Amino acid sequence: MRVPLLDLKPQYQSLKKELDEAIIKVAESQYFILGPEVTGMEKEFCEYLGCKHALGVSSGTDALLLALMAIDIKPGDEVIVPTYSFFATAGVVSRLNATPVLIENDPVTFNMDPKDFEKKITPKTKAVIPVHLYGQSADLDEIVKIAKAHNIIVIEDAAQAIGTQYKDGRFVGTVGDIGCFSFFPSKNLGCYGDGGLVTTNNDNLAKILTIKRVHGGEPKYYHKVIGGNFRIDALQAAVLRVKLPHLDNWSEKRRHNANRYTQLFIEAGLAEDTGRISFDTKNNVLLPKAVYEKSGAKNYHIYNQYIVRVDKRDEMREFLTKNEIGTEIYYPVPFHLQECFKDLGHKKGDFPISEFSADKSLALPIYPELSDEQLVYVVETFKKFFNQ
Repeated sequence: MRVPLLDLKPQYQSLKKELDEAIIKVAESQYFILGPEVTGMEKEFCEYLGCKHALGVSSGTDALLLALMAIDIKPGDEVIVPTYSFFATAGVVSRLNATPVLIENDPVTFNMDPKDFEKKITPKTKAVIPVHLYGQSADLDEIVKIAKAHNIIVIEDAAQAIGTQYKDGRFVGTVGDIGCFSFFPSKNLGCYGDGGLVTTNNDNLAKILTIKRVHGGEPKYYHKVIGGNFRIDALQAAVLRVKLPHLDNWSEKRRHNANRYTQLFIEAGLAEDTGRISFDTKNNVLLPKAVYEKSGAKNYHIYNQYIVRVDKRDEMREFLTKNEIGTEIYYPVPFHLQECFKDLGHKKGDFPISEFSADKSLALPIYPELSDEQLVYVVETFKKFFNQ
């Protein structure tokens, strides 16, 4: 049996008529840059997320970069980020010649540890970027409370968390000062190329973001500030408008698959429960825990990725590949061990929790259209590996 890590073709087939019509409509209009499709998309995201302002941008990475430019991050400033995330979280800080200050993650949620955040604050700290990794919210109450006490701006990296709700029901990306989203095709809500979104409830920040999205020109060709070319294409906006009404249903199916995995792994004797952080004879597989499951929020986790941890991760991955099961490692090298960040002065052992995650984590297929037979086959293949 073949189980790909992700297969987007069933999703396309289910919406083929609407998507094709939306794309042709843009082609016939010959209106490709900003315009009515982008404006309509932004309005619909404001309504969905419950925020005042939403701006379509060119990618999730550019969303983060634009957010930092909007708050005037410059050389000498420090921005606190987790050491375990997708590269853009720290990369955008360095692109502005500011300093990424790395902190440890929580061993259960993979998200930023608020206590380590507070320890790393200095007079140079201007912003913090909590990441809602894999589709589950970071501990926003604590992070925002600490940030406000020190006059630090909160930029939420919600690239993997479109539609995720915090425990109080608010959507991530609307709690901090600025929210940043990605619509890379593999995301729960993906477009047909690169695309992103920036959100804020602050009118002044919204104005700055809007101006800097188009090279800093206001009015056109008159520049008081420098921005960039951070616009989303009308084609991508049109695709997202077709898909957005289906997002919650797709996320619900991912939650169903995650819960089924938990059941199957426990029944197979490979785990006792979710949220374990160390291996033993009854827990050969460490299962992810949805920490806000009982909060009452519907989208307490959207499982952009379903991440398990396995002691012999690389051997397991090779075994799964031989059995036609797709996997990926998110992420094999934390920032503090990346060559480009060696000037930060870190060494192996500085962030043991993140290093453990990097060494042991494995992403399994979780997309909505998976069959129960495929989920069963994945867990059966795990059991075969441990029984061999």
